[in-house]
Amino acid sequence: MTQSVTYLVFDVESVADGDLIAKVRYPGEGLTPAEAIARYQSEIFEKSGTTFIPHTFQIPIAVVIAKLDAEFRMLDLVSLDEPHFRSHVITANFWKGWDMYRRPTWITFNGRSFDLPIMEMAAFRYGISLAKWFSGSGYKALRNRFNSEAHLDLQDLLTNFGAARLNGGLNLAAQLLGKPGKMGLNGEAVQQKYDEGGKMEISDYCRCDVLDTYFVFLRCMVLTGKLTLEQEIELVQQAKDFIQQRADDCQAYQDYLGQWGEWVDPWEAEAVDEADENGDATGPSESAESNHGSPAEQTTDSEPTSSPVEADSTANPQSDSATDVTPKTS
Repeated sequence: MTQSVTYLVFDVESVADGDLIAKVRYPGEGLTPAEAIARYQSEIFEKSGTTFIPHTFQIPIAVVIAKLDAEFRMLDLVSLDEPHFRSHVITANFWKGWDMYRRPTWITFNGRSFDLPIMEMAAFRYGISLAKWFSGSGYKALRNRFNSEAHLDLQDLLTNFGAARLNGGLNLAAQLLGKPGKMGLNGEAVQQKYDEGGKMEISDYCRCDVLDTYFVFLRCMVLTGKLTLEQEIELVQQAKDFIQQRADDCQAYQDYLGQWGEWVDPWEAEAVDEADENGDATGPSESAESNHGSPAEQTTDSEPTSSPVEADSTANPQSDSATDVTPKTS
């Protein structure tokens, strides 16, 4: 069975290139890669209170992608080049997959300032052509920051392109929906985990971030009128079933389900409370149904629409195998 991929929800975890830092920032000082990283982190911390090194000095070491169809259903979720996590292979498969699926819409959280730039820099480093990604000019260019058909950054959407601040980031947005949010690691801790040999733990952390991003994306589609609340609730349940079916073989899914929370629907809860107060035995279900549908009906001007980017490619360059094709405060 072939299914078209319309959206690619992804997240990138990266580590510093100590050799590059030593050459660029401390030439002639004879620093080892580890010493160069430690010194640069110390300098950054003094200035900004973070140890996160700029993306231009980093390479991707874990990229997880969720593939969605035009109806926002999750078709698959993969960690590129697992279990080897070779940066050049991850980068090649990332861009190859986007092209082979006929250029679906990228979905990220804060990906405009980190995830996509680091993947572009990695392509530059490894000599990978991105002719189609760099095609076009002006507002129609795929890389235009306001082209949400090519790339929808959920942080941009929720902050009106930085007009407001979203303090709490992806962690806050996910927890508003009852989802786990940040689990175990954070962006600044990835370097240490990588130095300790914890590549799989980093991939698992990245996998959970993608799940959070997916659920935030669904709610954003309700917010913008592309989904009704009822449709979102159904999609969330389908995604939970997807995770449960694969949990035996994936520690990340087990951990995610262990901290899963349910979003409390205030419209439904209000209806149940009213029925309890009135002592009406038949009231809760009837009233809940009526009140539950009302907000979505009032805020949706038309029938739900699919993505403006249609992809009917049957190519499948990505799978859970090794051959598959921020600080991150997101």
